[in-house]
Amino acid sequence: MARDYYATLGVDRKATDQEIKRAYRKLARELHPDVNPDESAQARFKEVSVAYEVLSDPEKRRVVDLGGDPLGNGGGGAGAGGFGGAGFGGGLGDVFEAFFGGGGSAGRGPRGRVQPGADSLLRTKLTLEECATGVTKQVTVDTAILCDLCQGAGTNGDSKAVRCETCGGAGEVQSVQRSFLGQVMTSRPCPTCRGVGEIIPDPCHKCGGDGRVRARRDISVKVPAGVAGGMRIRLASQGEVGPGGGPAGDLYVEVVEQPHAIFVRDGEDLHCTVRVPMVDAALGTTVQVETILDGITEIDVDPGTQPGAVAVVKGHGMPKLRSGVRGDLHAHLEVVVPSRLDGKESKALREFRELRGDAPEVVTTGSQNTGGLFSRLREAFTGR
Repeated sequence: MARDYYATLGVDRKATDQEIKRAYRKLARELHPDVNPDESAQARFKEVSVAYEVLSDPEKRRVVDLGGDPLGNGGGGAGAGGFGGAGFGGGLGDVFEAFFGGGGSAGRGPRGRVQPGADSLLRTKLTLEECATGVTKQVTVDTAILCDLCQGAGTNGDSKAVRCETCGGAGEVQSVQRSFLGQVMTSRPCPTCRGVGEIIPDPCHKCGGDGRVRARRDISVKVPAGVAGGMRIRLASQGEVGPGGGPAGDLYVEVVEQPHAIFVRDGEDLHCTVRVPMVDAALGTTVQVETILDGITEIDVDPGTQPGAVAVVKGHGMPKLRSGVRGDLHAHLEVVVPSRLDGKESKALREFRELRGDAPEVVTTGSQNTGGLFSRLREAFTGR
């Protein structure tokens, strides 16, 4: 399967040069051998360096965007070999390329016309209900598929590919240049066959010799219950067919979760706000809420509920992915004090005040028996 250089750096295929550079610098600070001596981190650092080397080169990035791999089958490239990676700006790689015939790529032979296809990424929008229950979505993907006329051969009818006369099938050409060190022999990909080692004199009329064509097709994607925004579903071999009819890459479908009118999701937990009249908060009541999976659910508001209290209903949240476990529903209770009262209401409240005998009170910061604003702030900042 072709390497996904964008995924290696964790950037989108439409990322700008600055975004690619920032992503590389962030990963390099975490993975550089001077900072992280772990062997797996060093291997990861090499992969990241190669990915940046490719994507920071406009020509190599163009090849990637067209579904190819600019490094072919030659392994990790200069960055993986420790020379000319992104961290060195290509300087050492250029020196080796100039004086030793292209660095590690010299003498590796033709890369072959058949190459693995690139992975593809698309996004699909899901409602909170669809994320909770799971759903089968139809997505439309514009990708490269096998040419049905030549079946990937790239040739017209019974014609065949022939060896490139320019490079003699080697896929590269050599030239001698004069330098201050004397004569230097360099190797470059053959300009005629582009490193393939063969050409197609009579290419397929439909694909032009590429072995693949662009097409739009619909694919069914089975989304499991419990997915969340940012998760990706992998569809093996549903990506782009490679040049020369090479094996297709994978298709990744990324979930974009739409905001809900009532609930806010936090992992497997759901949060909502319930406005409770002052009298109901004092006397206690029940509130009916239309949930995502359980229909109408009653939330108990205990007598004497204070503003900011949270009522928790266990097991009424979102399902955990590939598990029977479910999160909780958190109802944040907002006690509503009436702003306008008629005569009867004012009289009733005055009588209630006389019965209670309560009076306004200035709370000291040292008081331990209050749940006031400053007390909560103190507890939040001091942990007491």
